[in-house]
Parts: sequence; structure tokens; C-alpha cells
Amino acid sequence: MIVLIIGGTSGIGHALLEHIHNQYPTANIHATYHQNIPTLHADQRIHWHQVDATSESDIKGLSKKFDQADWVINCVGMLHQHHQGPEKSLSDFEPDFFARSLAINALPTMLLAKHFTPLLKKSANPRLVTLSAKVGSISDNHLGGWYSYRASKAALNMLIKTIAIEWQRSVKQGCVLALHPGTTDTPLSKPFQKNVPPDKLFTPTHVAQQLLRIIEGSLPIHSGTFYSYSGEKISW
Repeated sequence: MIVLIIGGTSGIGHALLEHIHNQYPTANIHATYHQNIPTLHADQRIHWHQVDATSESDIKGLSKKFDQADWVINCVGMLHQHHQGPEKSLSDFEPDFFARSLAINALPTMLLAKHFTPLLKKSANPRLVTLSAKVGSISDNHLGGWYSYRASKAALNMLIKTIAIEWQRSVKQGCVLALHPGTTDTPLSKPFQKNVPPDKLFTPTHVAQQLLRIIEGSLPIHSGTFYSYSGEKISW
């Protein structure tokens, strides 16, 4: 089995890498990093690639290193930057932050689908999986705020749903999934953990176990579904 994890140095991405490495001893695992080469895993089964997930030339170049792939899992995402957090009101909105949120949260999945679908098509059980967020659900939005993050994740969800429809025709044995990991104890959620109940703040290891269980149990009939870490379906 050939697995590619985009964002393999992120909290959840690295935890998924660990679990797949341990549970699939024959798997050939590839993972990406953005800037600093990881010192994690001096293992011949794990291959690291430096990639800007928002760059089509980088994603296309990465795809050229594969003859086929079985699972592609995108763990790249952005909620805040050092100078800008999620908007509490309209007055906080900044166009550059909005554009950056779209670029990081939505674009990589589209680029991966474009360049890796021909490789995944060669697999008997191809999976294209992206970490999304429940706040990207339009029907579940009752609190408002967080304009850029909500919009970028809603855009991501629409891309996933649309890719899944095309896969129904072209990759009939495949499955495209959006997964909500819940509030995970990572740098992404760190500034927003204060009001999270202890039983709702999960370790990356726990989240990776839950998400991997969903990926393993997914079938073509589940393609185009948005799942919570618990296995519950989330409405778009």
C-alpha cells in the first residue's frame, strides 16, 4: 500500500503517519513538509518531500515521483496567523487573510485531486481524504463569526463533494471523504482551547485513531460524505 500524507509534520498528520506506520508494516509511506526537514523517523518506509501544498508546480512535481497511490490524505490547514485570528465581527475582516485562508484550506485538495486522480485510479481501493471542520457546515452555522475560516472550509467541502461526483464516473472503486477531527490539542487550536471542556479536547493520537478507523471502513458508497471523528455524518 502506498500512502501519501500532505502535512506530515502537523499534529494530526504526524499522528496519522505514526499509526499507519505501526498498523501497516508493509505500507510505503510518503509525507510532505513545508520548510524544515523533519528529523522524525529514520525509517526506509517513510519518504519525506518538501512541498508547498498551495503550489501547483510543487504538487505536479510530487505526483511525478509516483507510479500509483492508494491513499492521499491532506492534513494541511490554517485557522490563524501570528498577526491575525478568526474574525469576531465584520470589522475584523481582512481581504489578504481571507485569500490566504482559501489558498491553504481549499486549494491543496483541488490540486491533489487534479494531479493524483490518475495515480489513485490504478489502485484497487483508492482514498482521497481531507481534514475539514464542522464550522464549514453551512447548515450548522448558528454562531456566526470566523468568516474566513468558515468560508474556506465551506469551499473545501464543496470541492470534495464535487470531486466525489466526478469520481463516481471515473474512479468507481474510489472514495472521497471530508473528515472533521474535533478540537485537537495542536498549535492550530491552542489559542482557542480555554473554553473547550476537557473531554472535548483530544490528543492528536486519539484523533488519528478515530480518523484512521473511518478511512479503513470507507467504501465507494460513502464517497462524498462529511464525517465527524466519531463516525457521525455532518450535513454540508
